[in-house]
Amino acid sequence: MGSAGPWRFFQNHLFAVSFPPSKLSMSLDKEMSSVVKGPLGFVGEFKQFISRGNVVDLAVGVIIGGAFGQITTSLVNDVVMPPISYLMSGVDVKSWAIIVRPAVMGPDPHPPATDPNHLIQVSPAVLVTYGNFLQTCLNFLIVAFVIFVAVKFINSLKRHEEAQPSAPPTPTPEEKLLTEIRDLLANR
Repeated sequence: MGSAGPWRFFQNHLFAVSFPPSKLSMSLDKEMSSVVKGPLGFVGEFKQFISRGNVVDLAVGVIIGGAFGQITTSLVNDVVMPPISYLMSGVDVKSWAIIVRPAVMGPDPHPPATDPNHLIQVSPAVLVTYGNFLQTCLNFLIVAFVIFVAVKFINSLKRHEEAQPSAPPTPTPEEKLLTEIRDLLANR
């Protein structure tokens, strides 16, 4: 590949066009060569990246966030929405929609023997399902409220920890020695 690095090889052989060297291409040469023949190699760098605490914390956060999303969805669908539907005479909010074009029905080419006038849906109805949108907005508001309460609770715990007076630190041996020297000098 030469001293130009793999990026230059890629430029010259795959594009069959020679570009004059620039700061960008030189920095790409350095980056690509460090990936290919760096001290750890590609696999070593990947292991180092994966084993960092930030990546593990992020993975745990994503998993817990997904589980929390399922909990809030169940809270909305199973706890909050049934009373709202009851107050609204048993109407399911998810089913609220505006019909833009009704479904088109036509004769069944293979009707059952019991019903020769059987109809099938030729094209589906076009609906604006604003009930789903309202449900999603309600989900968001509940999630935001629960997160707000959780953060507020955690912050109050932190304030409670900060408010507790800590015991005065014990003096170090150097401080004890300096205190004795001060007291001896004060007694002279």
